[in-house]
Amino acid sequence: MRILVTNDDGVHAPGIEILEAIARELSDDVWIVGPAEEQSGAGHSLTLADPVRIRQLSDRRYAVRGTPTDSVMLGIGIVLKDLRPDLVLSGVNRGANLAEDVTYSGTVSAAMEGTLAGIPSIALSQTFWHQEGEFEPFACARAWGASVVRALLKSGWPKGVLINVNFPPIGPSEVRGVRVTEQGFHDYGRLIIEERQDMRGTPYYWFGLGPDATQPGHETDLKAIREGYISVTPLHLDLTHYPTIAGLRDALADFAAPGKAG
Repeated sequence: MRILVTNDDGVHAPGIEILEAIARELSDDVWIVGPAEEQSGAGHSLTLADPVRIRQLSDRRYAVRGTPTDSVMLGIGIVLKDLRPDLVLSGVNRGANLAEDVTYSGTVSAAMEGTLAGIPSIALSQTFWHQEGEFEPFACARAWGASVVRALLKSGWPKGVLINVNFPPIGPSEVRGVRVTEQGFHDYGRLIIEERQDMRGTPYYWFGLGPDATQPGHETDLKAIREGYISVTPLHLDLTHYPTIAGLRDALADFAAPGKAG
């Protein structure tokens, strides 16, 4: 099995080292193609207005001057042009990718790009909360990652679907299990915009996340993480809301005739 590993924290981030170790438990044919610099929050952006450069760092390891999406496209189309990967793994992200945050996530978007290319793809993220005393940040992902990915591959999933895995911020022995979840939603307004001033008195703005005041619903990814479970969420690339189609067609029926308006 040939595995393409990528991320959005950058090709030198500690999380991608964890994911490479996970991948090597599954295969000895592992390739690393990731952004040269951190691209957190890049979403599914694609570089179109500037050239994208790729540099080989070592055997089967490449850095891309671009986004996570650029990295997957170059990984599949250039680095592995004649060696199509069987699996794309993205992460392990430093921080959770839960609820609507998946729409901003470069980690999830890299897996999305792999899915669009018809390759089974999994995004993996490690939740971080404040911890007192000694605590190995990626311990849960490191301990559980390979077994979760192996079980997912054995099960399989449909085309057009990517798998979003989040590990809780607890020790490996404290994990209560794995829960298949729905995508949750945070309370809107959790994003904090802080205004500051530079040395010349010019204002600039810093985005951050405030306290999570959400009240999770039934079996969401948020609820699973809060309760100490590994969350596994299948995400569908088809964003069409099918129940709305019939009503919209009825409402817009008068516009169906060519040339008719007003």
